[in-house]
Amino acid sequence: MARAGRKNDWGFPRWGGYGADRAAQQVRMCDRHGCDQPGDCPAPKSPNSPERWYFCQQHAGEYNRGWDYFQGLDEEERATREHNERRDAGGFSGGTFYGWGAPGDGTRSRDEMRALELLELDSDADFEAIKKSWRRLAKENHPDVKPGDAAAAQKFQAIQAAYDVLKSAEERRMWKG
Repeated sequence: MARAGRKNDWGFPRWGGYGADRAAQQVRMCDRHGCDQPGDCPAPKSPNSPERWYFCQQHAGEYNRGWDYFQGLDEEERATREHNERRDAGGFSGGTFYGWGAPGDGTRSRDEMRALELLELDSDADFEAIKKSWRRLAKENHPDVKPGDAAAAQKFQAIQAAYDVLKSAEERRMWKG
């Protein structure tokens, strides 16, 4: 059985260049004027545009600080888009179980803070105070107590939702700790 071909770099020492068959790799430089760092962070040139700037990490941070995702939208379009983004990103909320993405010291999320405001409580309220406030407000605004009052019914639903948020947060803390 004969060989198909013979390389010219056989024997010792191997005089052929290692990796000589590979071409030089192209490195894209940062698009910021005067920067000589590699541009490995893509950033859109305008909203909904496929064209990209390529910045180094330092200049990408500068670019992102001034970025407004909702630029050019009126208030209604902004609210609709924000609602759709939050709905579509709901799968990532599972990470809050591990304490990721919580503001400040991580004890209360933004939703928990809104729920505490609805229940007329301070941010450091314990779960017993939450229960008492929920019962008091639920009794005041229950549809059986105020039949036909649409505002009271809506307030009751908001109170229920707030309590559910705080109850699930308390359960997560119990499981976690």
